[in-house]
Amino acid sequence: MGGRGPKFVKERYSALDRLLHRLVLGSHAIRSLTYDLNRIVSPAVPENFIDRKHIFVSGLARSGTSILLRCLFGSQQFATLTYRHMPFVLAPDLWMKASRKFQIESVASERAHGDGLSVDFDTPEAFEEIFWLTFSLRSYVAEESLYLQDSDDINQDTIEKFVCFVSNVVSCNDKALGVARYLSKNNNNVLRLGALRRAFPSACLLVPFREPLSHAQSLLSQQERFSKIQTQDPYVLRYMNWLGHHEFGLNHKPFCFPGSKKLKVADKYHIDYWLAYWIIVYRYLIERSPKGTIFVNYDLLCRYPEHSLHSLARKIEIHPAHLDPTVFMEKKRSRPSHYDKALLAEAELLHQHLVQLSA
Repeated sequence: MGGRGPKFVKERYSALDRLLHRLVLGSHAIRSLTYDLNRIVSPAVPENFIDRKHIFVSGLARSGTSILLRCLFGSQQFATLTYRHMPFVLAPDLWMKASRKFQIESVASERAHGDGLSVDFDTPEAFEEIFWLTFSLRSYVAEESLYLQDSDDINQDTIEKFVCFVSNVVSCNDKALGVARYLSKNNNNVLRLGALRRAFPSACLLVPFREPLSHAQSLLSQQERFSKIQTQDPYVLRYMNWLGHHEFGLNHKPFCFPGSKKLKVADKYHIDYWLAYWIIVYRYLIERSPKGTIFVNYDLLCRYPEHSLHSLARKIEIHPAHLDPTVFMEKKRSRPSHYDKALLAEAELLHQHLVQLSA
């Protein structure tokens, strides 16, 4: 989810801020209007824009997508969405020009996940989903699940709108010299990897993965944490719904991939649910990801960051000197003692396959 949890909301969001977010993000008509207004003032899409190696980081939550995004963004070789684009995410050119005179510096504070990552207004985040919530031809957000999107959901007109949106995010960036490539982190993009490839044939689709048991434990911890947070502050729940973030918490909705029906009767507050979900998501990604998808071994990045970043830099065509290995740190991960051993064995076989694909 976006990093603005209760602490960030209370310190940065006044009652007026909350009202503005509700009006803009909560209204399909207003979101669509801001996109149309932005098209009036934004420059045309460059001729070779769709052929550039834009980067889309996507995968299961807690797989290292956020820290990978920050590492890549820190290279100053990419443009992406930050908190300064909120709440007018679909009007990046218009909003950045209008807000430039009253932008303020912010003090970083730890995000709601309690994982040591800090956020401020210049932190990149997963706001791209607002585009798909606004322009998908039919809703993919159901009561219990998030559904796959195909050509019936994302037609050529929507693809062209998305290309314009991405181009606008790049064109309004004024902090990175020579920026020409877009960078995105959006876990929900696993629902539409084919559409991303159609929009940008040369794009780098990065899918991080972790060792399944510790990953499942991390997901369970966040499920418990965000359920408590959202119970205490309902605005956080509404905020996550506006952004289309359903990874965990009271509004958790799993991706509706083959095999996900059995999750409906499972206990979201038990490790076995998240182990089964890990299997469902990564089996689908192994079998159905577009050709050229780059699987990224996050555990290896933390264990051998310099070597791993050199390998990744070569794949995404960026000089490794631009990537900071110190952002990746190997941590001692807690491993639960009670879990379905057959589930773990199945997950570990898939994990071995992922390791081979990432080599």
